[in-house]
Amino acid sequence: MKNIAVVGTGYVGLVTGTCFAENGNKVTCIDIDAQKIERLKNGETPIYEPELDVLLDRNIHSNRLSFTTDLEAGIKDAEIIFLALPTPPGEDGSADLSYILKVADQLGELLTEYKVIVDKSTVPVGTAEKVYETISKKAKVEFAVVSNPEFLREGFAVSDFLKPDRVVIGTSDERARKIMESLYRPFLRQGNPIHFMDEKSAELTKYAANSFLATKITFMNEVANFCEIVGADVDKVRMGIGSDDRIGKRFLFPGIGYGGSCFPKDVQALVKSGLEKNFDFKILHAVMEVNQDQKTRLFPKMKNYFKGDLSNKHIAVWGLAFKPDTDDIREAPALFMIDALLHAGASISAFDPEAMSNVKQVLGDKIRYSSDEYSVLNEADALLICTEWGVFRNPDFNELKKRMKDCVIFDGRNLYDIEEMNEKGFYYSSIGRNLIEKNR
Repeated sequence: MKNIAVVGTGYVGLVTGTCFAENGNKVTCIDIDAQKIERLKNGETPIYEPELDVLLDRNIHSNRLSFTTDLEAGIKDAEIIFLALPTPPGEDGSADLSYILKVADQLGELLTEYKVIVDKSTVPVGTAEKVYETISKKAKVEFAVVSNPEFLREGFAVSDFLKPDRVVIGTSDERARKIMESLYRPFLRQGNPIHFMDEKSAELTKYAANSFLATKITFMNEVANFCEIVGADVDKVRMGIGSDDRIGKRFLFPGIGYGGSCFPKDVQALVKSGLEKNFDFKILHAVMEVNQDQKTRLFPKMKNYFKGDLSNKHIAVWGLAFKPDTDDIREAPALFMIDALLHAGASISAFDPEAMSNVKQVLGDKIRYSSDEYSVLNEADALLICTEWGVFRNPDFNELKKRMKDCVIFDGRNLYDIEEMNEKGFYYSSIGRNLIEKNR
């Protein structure tokens, strides 16, 4: 058992603290938001993440997980202090390190014995060095700063943490290396690796991984767009290239672009880091440009279907989160599509299993919200699918026909077989596949 402090109870911090506690460690999570801390003490999760609520409740009641707003008290007995603080993009795309450096400055005054300070946030190359320098200005004891980037997928974060496919640890301090190896050993019993490296390489590993995956998604979206021009089927192309083990099957599904808290921010931050060193990531500039356009890829198709006039058309939207199994709407393609449709004069009804309350904070009463996937369809001129939630994968199409004005679907996630949709009598427009006219 190790005593651990986690500073920051956002998505990464809460999952990190809860999962370390689940493995028998004593964890204190620290945050300046008193209201959030009180909710967490009562076992209320401020985010939606499968399994997290169960683990949170279990570890609170087992006295392995506690919460406080007091930084000094929270780190007092901790051997390891994780910094899981926000690094939002600035106006120029660079990562804002002010939250991390502010806590680092406070830690310099509070350290009374050797501790390992761990950057868990996604940070630019050189951040560990900045954190070390900031703490050193006031610290009177030895300490280490380690880079340990997270690789958590929203919707699978608990599983990803408890059974990681790899752990990356950047440190030049041998004492810290041994402590971190001991901490993570129980999570890697199946033989998955710990990659030890220098701090800068660890920091870049996270940015490089996310930027590569964003590039892979974007490349497939470009291929899908070209398929529509030449009459090819992107599903067949995807299977054809995915069977090559040098390419792999994952992240080849075309759609209306990526969103979320990681890919957009990390690609942008890596580009900015490059520019600061007079290096131009040309391929990532293209990735950002293509992805931005992809988010509204279906809008001109919808406008064309309605003969250039979307005013007074009622559009039902399935899915608001940027991906299924999360309530995260940051950079969600659905919001970009809704904005375009509203500007064109359409009215919107939407349903999402988890993200509607977050969207209400952004859009308010500009759109209507429905309680289930069928009531949202009432009197709709068309259905727009933006998120591939499981509940949307096998709907009652007869129910769709009963409720909608017309059998029209614009699918941004390619959920259905195009031939089946033809047989069912739907006008079905998707990404990178043949357009299916209604067969009635």
